[in-house]
Amino acid sequence: MTRIDFHIGVNHRVHYACRVIRKARATQRRAVVYTTQADRLAQFDSALWTFSALDFVPHVYAGSPFAATTPVILAPDAGCAPDSDVLLTLDDEAPPDFETFFARYERVIEVVSCDDDDRQRARVRFKTYRDRGFQPTAIEVKNGD
Repeated sequence: MTRIDFHIGVNHRVHYACRVIRKARATQRRAVVYTTQADRLAQFDSALWTFSALDFVPHVYAGSPFAATTPVILAPDAGCAPDSDVLLTLDDEAPPDFETFFARYERVIEVVSCDDDDRQRARVRFKTYRDRGFQPTAIEVKNGD
């Protein structure tokens, strides 16, 4: 079964997500970053270029001619997201048909900020996943980093 981890209490959701993806790449894992929010996905794309002066994380949007050979794919909808090792979701809602979508990944990571509204939406997703037979885990991030 797919492992689902909620990383809770981060100060900067997008910056933290960049670090998670960098760590996945360090272990040679392929990753998909998913959100239906175009502005958030664009912000994440930009952050991957600037979050670290010493690291480059190769990434492209789903549908790019280079997607088959690029280790990190940015996906604005579940239908265009390729199978991979890790799915990092930055969306505020559970993806449609998430049971089938999540089955294509070994691990799903949800990044949740300190914002009360974000935490409340994460609680709803956590309960939804649990009610459908998954066993999500909550990981409180130390110092919000």
